[in-house]
Amino acid sequence: MSNSSSIRHFLLLALADTRQLQLLHFCLLLGISLAALLGNGLIISTVACGHHLHTPMFFFLLNLALSDLGSICTTVPKAMHNSLWHTRNISYTGCVAETFFFLFFFGAAYYLLTVVCYDRYVSICKPLHYGTLLDSRACAGMAAAAWASAVLHALMHKANTFSLPLCHGNALRQFFCEIPQILKLSCSKSYLREQGLLAVTACLSFGCFVFIVFSYVQIFRAVLRIPCEQGRHKAYSTCLPHLAVVSFFLSTVVFAHLKPPSMSSPSLDLALSVLYSVVPQAVNPLIYSLRNQVLKAAVWTLMTGCFQKH
Repeated sequence: MSNSSSIRHFLLLALADTRQLQLLHFCLLLGISLAALLGNGLIISTVACGHHLHTPMFFFLLNLALSDLGSICTTVPKAMHNSLWHTRNISYTGCVAETFFFLFFFGAAYYLLTVVCYDRYVSICKPLHYGTLLDSRACAGMAAAAWASAVLHALMHKANTFSLPLCHGNALRQFFCEIPQILKLSCSKSYLREQGLLAVTACLSFGCFVFIVFSYVQIFRAVLRIPCEQGRHKAYSTCLPHLAVVSFFLSTVVFAHLKPPSMSSPSLDLALSVLYSVVPQAVNPLIYSLRNQVLKAAVWTLMTGCFQKH
C-alpha cells in the first residue's frame, strides 16, 4: 500500500507503444500547439492593438484566447516531451501543478463562455441598455469574477484531491494529470469528499448551461423578429461562432466523462481526452474569426502591417 506522501512521481498514459507512432504523435501535438499559439496570439495582439476592437465582445474574446493559450501550454508540452523521449514520468509536484492549471484555465474558459453568452443576450435582446449593462467597469468585473471563480475552483479541487491517501499505485490512465484518474488511485471511500465537491461543481456547471440555453432561446426569438435580412445575418455572425464553441466544448467533455462503461476503450478515451483538452484551443480562433468580418479584417491589417515593416 502506498500513499500520496510516498509517491514521488506518476506514470502518464503513453500516447503510443511503437517509436514511430510516438514521433507521429509528437509531430501532431507540435502542429496543434503551433496552430493554437498562432491563432490565439493573433487574436490577443489584434484586439489589444486595434482600438476599434475595444468593445465588450472583443474584450471577452481576448480573455477566452488567454485561457485557451494557458490550457494548451499546461497539458501539451509534457505529452510532447514524453512522446519524444519515450518516457511516461511526471513528478508529483509537476502533476499537482498541471492539475491546478488545467482546472484553472478550463474553468475560466467555461465561465467566460457564459459571460460571452450574456454579452450576446444583452446586445440582441436589450440593445438600448447595452452601454449601461456592459460598460467598461461591468466588463472588467465579470471577467475578474470568471478568473477568480476559476482560481477558487482549481484551488479547492487541487487541495482536496492531493490530500487523499493513494493506495493503488501511481499509473494514470490519461496523458495528463486529471482529477478523475487520480481519484481512481485513492483508497476505498477516502475520495467521497472530493466526489461531493465534484457534484457541487457539476451543479454550478449545469446552472451555467441552463443560463446559456435560456439566453439562446431568447436570442433566436429576438433574431427571428428582425425584419431586415442583413440584420439577421449580422446577429447570426456574432452568435453562431460562440454557440459552436460552447456546443463542442460541452459535448466532448460530457461524453468523455459520462459515456456508458460498455463504450469505454483505451483508444476512444484517449481520442476524447484530446478532443476536449487540446483540439478546441487550436480550433476556437478559426471559429471566432470565420464569420466575423471585423475581426478578419483587423487580423489581416495587423499581419500585413507587420510584413510591411520588415
